[in-house]
Amino acid sequence: MTIFSEDGDKFTLILNGERINEVPQTNLRVEDLPQPYYSCKILFEDKTKKEISTNNLGLTDVDDHFMDVTYKIRRDKKNPEKMKMNFFSMAEIEPDFTPPPSLYVMHYGQPQPRVSQTVTQTTTVTNGQPAGGISMNANMPGMNVNISIQDPEMSMSQSTSTTTTTTVSGSDDRRPRPSRGCFEGYPMSPRQLSDMIASLRKQKFEDTRIKTAKQMIANNCMSSAQVAQMCQEFTFEANRLDLAKFAFGFCVDPNNYYKVNDVFTYSSSTDELTEFVSRR
Repeated sequence: MTIFSEDGDKFTLILNGERINEVPQTNLRVEDLPQPYYSCKILFEDKTKKEISTNNLGLTDVDDHFMDVTYKIRRDKKNPEKMKMNFFSMAEIEPDFTPPPSLYVMHYGQPQPRVSQTVTQTTTVTNGQPAGGISMNANMPGMNVNISIQDPEMSMSQSTSTTTTTTVSGSDDRRPRPSRGCFEGYPMSPRQLSDMIASLRKQKFEDTRIKTAKQMIANNCMSSAQVAQMCQEFTFEANRLDLAKFAFGFCVDPNNYYKVNDVFTYSSSTDELTEFVSRR
């Protein structure tokens, strides 16, 4: 989710009571949000502006698919001192999204924003070959590492020094990797889910499909709604229940797992899944 101020008013974002950014920003992105809706407050650096508050900030489309949503903060036309936050745009989530330099990126549930890393490498060469050794200096916030390698056999009488500097931005990416225990992670995109379901439908036998589905889930993270959608691709109740149990360890919003209950015909299956979830 991205929130930006149309007129450059700096703000602090609070989601479900958690302060996201300590330093007020004008263009803020929050990644790894596991819930479809949030209680939100916008506190402005300019104390003369009243805070914005909403209990229903949505991050999904009409089909409950997680999306990359952008909201805009603007002044009320009738009352310039009053601020409003409106929906601006929605797009599919890009797993490898690269933020522009003007965008301040935070990861939900983690205290530090993405940082930039600058690597400076100095190499001494003669006639295109290394001579005398190599030194490398890596600078990151809070850390400075200098590495020097010297080899007498590499030295030559004449040398030329060349320095190259490369900057890598947005590299402090701590988002959880797909694995058992995706709690508070991020779900696969709607397109990924559609591709998986299309692949499942090509399988003729349900036993093969259930094995394929488990293989797909084991390499991804899913929302409760996505698990329910995949379970519906199976005819037999026992297979739906089996898959629902397996997928729980890869669910980003386990508190919403009740949504999976809707795929069952028999109450005994619902009871069994509920008991299973309660023990996890």
